[in-house]
Amino acid sequence: MADDANTVAGGLEALVRAGHDTGVASRTRLEAALTGGTTRERVVALRGLARRGELDAVRWCALIADADPEVRREAREQAGRRAPGTPALREALVRGLDDGDALAVDAAAYALGEVGDGSAVLPLARVAHGHADPRCRESAVAALGAIGDPRGLAAVLGALNDRPPVRRRAVVALAAFEGPEVEAALERARTDRDWQVRAAAEQLGGAPGSESG
Repeated sequence: MADDANTVAGGLEALVRAGHDTGVASRTRLEAALTGGTTRERVVALRGLARRGELDAVRWCALIADADPEVRREAREQAGRRAPGTPALREALVRGLDDGDALAVDAAAYALGEVGDGSAVLPLARVAHGHADPRCRESAVAALGAIGDPRGLAAVLGALNDRPPVRRRAVVALAAFEGPEVEAALERARTDRDWQVRAAAEQLGGAPGSESG
């Protein structure tokens, strides 16, 4: 019978276990997979090393810009949860907003919202306003709401004219802002043709509206 660790599934299971371990041997296994494994092995190894807190700032930045789109997507998502919010990391994530892979842009926007740094507001506003993929626009709007910098308000207001999922996200993001423009936007959202947009606006203090449509 073949050793479990020599099968594809067995090898991945061993990497998952290594990611929850604290020993030197398990770290060596993860490092080897991250450097020379398949895409799936590299993703699992990245998760494990991130969980163990064994990726330094230089390594984070390199992974965020990795040649493999699946690896850099994972690196950006993990960075939002676990990486230290250094200037170098924020700059790498901002550069990631220009990625040719839409899901990698989506992950970069998510991470920037988690890091919560005002230096990302204008690049995120650009994505929210003009990216071709609505998933990226939605993530950028969410990040602007998470950061709550007044410079992002115009992009959030503009997103209220986008597709329903983006409009819903924009309404939620408006909770981070104040002023007459915000109140007027919420008033309009309470009559939106999409009931979920209306419901989101109502949860922010509006009068109940119809659930139909």
